Amino acid sequence: MSDNRGRGRGDRGGDRGRGRGDRGRGSDRGRGRGDSRGDLALRPAGRGDGNRGDFRGRGGDRGRGGDRGRGDFRGRGDFRGRGDFRGGRGGGGRGGATNFGPPIFRQGEPIPPPNPTVTKTENDLAKALVVSGQKTVRQAKYPERPGYGTAGRPVTLYANYLPLSLPNKQLFRYHLSIAADSAGRSAPVGKKAQHIVRLLLEEHFPQQKNSIASDFRSTLVSCVKLTEGKFDVRYKEHLDDDYIDPPRVHQVTCQYTGEVNPADLVNYLTSTNAGAMLESKSEIVAALNMIMGNHPKTDDQVVSVGANRHYSLRQDTMESFNLGGGLSVLRGFFVSVRAATARVLLNVQVKYLACYNKGPLVNVIQDYGNRNSYRLEKFLKSLRVRITHISRKNSRGQPRPRIRPVYGLANRGDGGSAPNPPKVPRHGAGPQDVQFFLAESSPQPVAVPGAPEPKGKKGKKAPRAGPAEAGRYITVADFFKKEYNMTLNANLPVVNVGSRERPVYLPVEVCEVEPGQPAKSKLSGDQTASMLRFAVMGRKPGQNAQSIVTKGVGVLGLGEPLNPTLSAFGINSSTQLITVPGRVLSAPNVYYKDGNRTKEIRTQYGSWNMRQIQFSKAASMKSWTYLYVDQEGSRPVFQNPAQLNASLEGFRKTLRDMGMAVDPHKLGKRVVLTGKNDAHDIQQAVVDLQKQHNPIFILGILYTKDTGVYNCVKQVCDVRCGIRNVNVLAEKLINSNDQYNANVGLKINLKLGGANQALRTQDLGIISEGKTMLVGIDVTHPSPGSASTAPSVAGIVASVDATLAQWPAEIRVQGARQEMVADLETLLASRLLHWRKLNRSLPENIIVYRDGVSEGQYNKVIEEELPLLQEACKKTYPADQTKKGLPRLAIVVVGKRHNTRFYPTTEQDSNRENPIPGTVVDRGVSEARDWDFFLQAHSALQGTARPAHYFTVWDEIFYPRHPANSTGPGAADVLQDLTHKMCYLFGRATKAVSVCPPAYYADLVCTRARCFLSDLFDPMPVDASGGSTSGTDGALEMTRTRDVVIHPNIAETMFYI
Repeated sequence: MSDNRGRGRGDRGGDRGRGRGDRGRGSDRGRGRGDSRGDLALRPAGRGDGNRGDFRGRGGDRGRGGDRGRGDFRGRGDFRGRGDFRGGRGGGGRGGATNFGPPIFRQGEPIPPPNPTVTKTENDLAKALVVSGQKTVRQAKYPERPGYGTAGRPVTLYANYLPLSLPNKQLFRYHLSIAADSAGRSAPVGKKAQHIVRLLLEEHFPQQKNSIASDFRSTLVSCVKLTEGKFDVRYKEHLDDDYIDPPRVHQVTCQYTGEVNPADLVNYLTSTNAGAMLESKSEIVAALNMIMGNHPKTDDQVVSVGANRHYSLRQDTMESFNLGGGLSVLRGFFVSVRAATARVLLNVQVKYLACYNKGPLVNVIQDYGNRNSYRLEKFLKSLRVRITHISRKNSRGQPRPRIRPVYGLANRGDGGSAPNPPKVPRHGAGPQDVQFFLAESSPQPVAVPGAPEPKGKKGKKAPRAGPAEAGRYITVADFFKKEYNMTLNANLPVVNVGSRERPVYLPVEVCEVEPGQPAKSKLSGDQTASMLRFAVMGRKPGQNAQSIVTKGVGVLGLGEPLNPTLSAFGINSSTQLITVPGRVLSAPNVYYKDGNRTKEIRTQYGSWNMRQIQFSKAASMKSWTYLYVDQEGSRPVFQNPAQLNASLEGFRKTLRDMGMAVDPHKLGKRVVLTGKNDAHDIQQAVVDLQKQHNPIFILGILYTKDTGVYNCVKQVCDVRCGIRNVNVLAEKLINSNDQYNANVGLKINLKLGGANQALRTQDLGIISEGKTMLVGIDVTHPSPGSASTAPSVAGIVASVDATLAQWPAEIRVQGARQEMVADLETLLASRLLHWRKLNRSLPENIIVYRDGVSEGQYNKVIEEELPLLQEACKKTYPADQTKKGLPRLAIVVVGKRHNTRFYPTTEQDSNRENPIPGTVVDRGVSEARDWDFFLQAHSALQGTARPAHYFTVWDEIFYPRHPANSTGPGAADVLQDLTHKMCYLFGRATKAVSVCPPAYYADLVCTRARCFLSDLFDPMPVDASGGSTSGTDGALEMTRTRDVVIHPNIAETMFYI
């Protein structure tokens, strides 16, 4: 293994926060569970824990900012919370990210009841589905909803949805394709293509402007018929009056592709006909999304990211916060049209965008602070800057900005094919060291910095680039001193806003960063903490709800006056959040041991503590030792061996108090890292300890928070040497108390095969029979900043018995961005064989919780993964069992990155201003025909709680066992209750977690795989080609499979916890 110090993610004591944005899994994986900040095994009663709320850890994936468990290494960065809060017109003071507002949305006001028409339609359709299901096979595309849940105490909740009023009129759809321009350049994409679509509408459809909506890529939607054909679009820059002469022409083809009527969608959603179908549903929803997003996308004062995220730059509505390191965060809104029973809704959610600071590029570079020129180049790559030393105006006297993307820093080899190439002594050289050739024959030599365009506007003379001294090299510093009387900072790099072949050099002093440009790099620990401070800490859920109906409505143009696009299409939106019925499910009690007796612990608001009690099944740790990882020249934490031994003895005492049989530790080793061969030194130390003591466990004691070191230790212990390991920080261990040690103990007991807590047999229903295996599956993808050769990685976990305490796992490498698990047949077969080895029979039922699948990919789970699961069963089970229909399968997709939030309507129905843990919602925001529900099992410590979304895509278990006409709870209640109670069995926490353990554990497995491949997922650029961003050619690194194969010694343990 190469020594990737400082590169990796680290497990940060748990899920870290993968990234991306919305649930559609864009740049995975900066995920963020939004679960607990720390799982405290011992703590004052009633304290609770919870999630960070909406922000997902990274602003880009995946670290999964979830349950971070205090007992393991937590990555880099202390909380400093630096920055300036700017709200409204720049108000607020330094560090003013603290938010104030009503704890409960619309507290004291009358609570609107849930829409009675919706409730009636839901009930009628549920009855119709029961009748239909008795006549035909239930499983069609997806299982139909078997009825609504009824268990639990009813509550009324606000949801972040606005009801839409749609017209009964035809919408015409057109496909756009942009050809290469008249100069033969390739067809434009990205921002240039967006601009060409705008020019098309301005030049050829000015009368229909408000009657057309577009994604500004390839589609138009109009409420009037448009002329088809090929259109010549003359290109001009934004704010330019005139076209260049001769004009650059792009040919755009506009082709009619069909029409849809929103009224058809409304009729389908209000129909109580169980067999009703609507083929055009997705097309109608897509058209409506385009219409709703058109207004903010055409507003120069709004930054639109992707199809549906919008951030205001207006002084009166912009909210931003300085994250440090050249970045800020903007608060904005996600918007999406959703089909629901009897109505169409607009989902609006508060979102956050990490972006570059606007203003002088000098400031951004100085704030960034990293002196490594390759890292700086990666940070600045493609950043759009406004060039300030040459001013231009249009005929109305408005400035015509010249905006260019940064290609990189000046580098040796730039313009190498030119007759007189630039002279650049080193990468990132300054203006006094970079020279370009000033040729008399051309007004714009290859590398003249910031020279005006060679061709002027029609009727105007092209300005000359500058001075007169022909045929000689001149430094950038001398050129700008002579031409513009500017004295440049020799210590700042020269940027290239041209290309490698045709560089255009500029000093950073003449570049200003355009506002609202999303950051492409991964946030540092400090930046993440600052982001959390702004987005979550002190930000009440009620404030987010209020922000949606005020600023959100304004940015989207939904209030009075209605934006002209919606007016033309005849679409209206309410500006008030809907209310929906919810239910609070009863929480289970958890069980531990007190000596030889079973001890019942009452849970309160999804939380409990285990003071003076013991694990339900405590493991033994007979032979164990430690590895103290120190760094050359670092300040010693332990002053002498006696101090270290005393800390380790205190640690042992806590584990014994928790019921574990722990012998005194064997003498460990101290390895001092020099930065030269650290990976080898760590591995050699572990090998020596194994030879000396043959330990069952090694406690890693790390000198500081260094993800590279952490990843290296995990790679050595999990993959190369096969030894159980948990890491702690030296400063934590020396000051450790029972609470800290107990949290480390939660992990150790699980790694050694123990069980931390248990539930009553009757609380687990079908699981308690011992014939059902639970499976969790997840896939992690390259995130922003990953190497272009980084693969995707799939992880699977499976239970081994009815206690749901142990979940061994396997990992597979697969092609980048491949969401479906390619090797699923082999993975499931291995889990089935392990079950048979422990239970001497195969499970009759297999319930799969599939994490990480966006709504658009539900079909793929059925079409691609289900056959692989079935094939694994067919090959593993004897013929007599398969003939009986065994095993029975159910697949439930777990969604975390959706944008649905619920807000309590009264204080008594709230917990920290969020719904009470155990709140389930299956009405009001869902479609009656689909079997799904939202469950918020956890208590959110801060911010707005994000419920998990569960969608059943296959069922041979729940409905057949609990048909609609049977006595007892129905299939909907059974699945909801089982999923909820499992959230109390996450072994690394003394609280209910936000996502049920199969999905959570699979998520942790993927996070651990990223540690093993940290050189790909978090590469450190070392030369001009070292910082490539994530791409789709991950197959190039499929050879890395061996780096995620767990050592046989610990392959069937919870190595990832």
